[in-house]
Amino acid sequence: MKKDDNVITKAVEAPAELLEKTIEVTEEVNHALHGDKTAQRTRDYWHTLGPGLTTGASDDDPSGIATYSQTGAQYGFQLLWLAPFTFPLMAVVQEMCARIGLVTGRGLASNIRTKYSHRALYFCAMLLFAANTFNIGADLGAMSKSVELLFPSWNFILLVVGITIVMLWLQIFTPYKRYAKYLKWLSLVLLAYVVSAFLAHLNWSHVLSHAFVPSISFNKNQLLLICAILGTTISPYLFFWQTSQEVEDQIVQGKTTIQMRQDSTTPKDVHSMRVDVWSGMFLSNIAMFFIVAACGGLLFTHGVTNIQTASQAAQALRPFAGSATYFLFALGIIGLGMLAIPVLAGSSSYAISESLNQRGSLGMKLKQAYAFYGVIIISMVVGLCMNFIGINPIKALIYAAVLNGLVAPVVLIYIVLLSSNRKIMGNWVNGRWSTIIGWLTVGIMAVSGLAAIYSLL
Repeated sequence: MKKDDNVITKAVEAPAELLEKTIEVTEEVNHALHGDKTAQRTRDYWHTLGPGLTTGASDDDPSGIATYSQTGAQYGFQLLWLAPFTFPLMAVVQEMCARIGLVTGRGLASNIRTKYSHRALYFCAMLLFAANTFNIGADLGAMSKSVELLFPSWNFILLVVGITIVMLWLQIFTPYKRYAKYLKWLSLVLLAYVVSAFLAHLNWSHVLSHAFVPSISFNKNQLLLICAILGTTISPYLFFWQTSQEVEDQIVQGKTTIQMRQDSTTPKDVHSMRVDVWSGMFLSNIAMFFIVAACGGLLFTHGVTNIQTASQAAQALRPFAGSATYFLFALGIIGLGMLAIPVLAGSSSYAISESLNQRGSLGMKLKQAYAFYGVIIISMVVGLCMNFIGINPIKALIYAAVLNGLVAPVVLIYIVLLSSNRKIMGNWVNGRWSTIIGWLTVGIMAVSGLAAIYSLL
């Protein structure tokens, strides 16, 4: 009887066990399939990113990091609201630039030259070159100082010369397709600042309470700092770089003539471009937010307000946030310098070459584009020399901010006009809100430029 009971029990339990096994297997299969889909979506998203991501990340160059660090150290969380405030302005403008490049198949300077005043373009190109060169000099110095933080026995002069040579070699002799991949991966260095802020153990409810409430003291020092933030966030070099990089990407895809590029723009291309641009600008402003927050929560709180360079910010954070934050800050400066300096030098070269109707592209070899690479070399060498003639990096940034304040409104006017012109843009002309935000940005940058000049008087 017991034997029969066992048989009956097993017969009853078998379906239940089979059902449990089936559920387990089904869950594993679903998890695997879901995981594969998530991984595939992540891969697809990563492949969508390109010029927009690198442009956004390059906006947070070592000079920008110094400006954001100063902001937090001097005013705590008071100006934290500038990060979310500037995000839509920056994203809409950069989307216009990318769309102009995608639809016309030309760089920004080339479009301005064919449609508007040559004199204004020459003026803007030369001021852009000067501002970018000041930034390059400050960034080279900041990178070298940051390497010294990690390796104190290394010589500053040898470092700054070595970094300049490496950067020139990469820009001139590395094939564009491979170089673009390097820049794309370097953009992820920005995440170091997000991690460093969390390691600082800030009071996040206090941080967020200041994130969306505008507050300005209207003293000259703060006005100049706000102008510097706007100048380094909505910066002219990004406009020229973004537009030309869209063209470079099309050339890599085999669209080697302007006509081929103009005839091949699809809704899918425009959608991918927008995802790319908005993602890049979001990453840029998130990093800005966390840098200001970290320095505001630690340096300002402890009375450390005299921060002049990004490397000083890293050193100042170490006693309060620990070595991990210190190393992340220093590594971020080096990585972002590697990303931003080519963008600064390249944007100057695109602007000047296109203004003079000269052939030029990072996709060309040196012997094919002497003028284009000549501008890059001159900009880099002058920036290098700035580190040996005693120009204070903060003064260099102030000069760059003022020059950007003069250039940005003029170039922005051309960007809004070009992207609003149906004859040029066809179906991809600006929508109403893009135009409104575009003109609003023109006004803000014009006021910012005038305020920068006023604050220096």
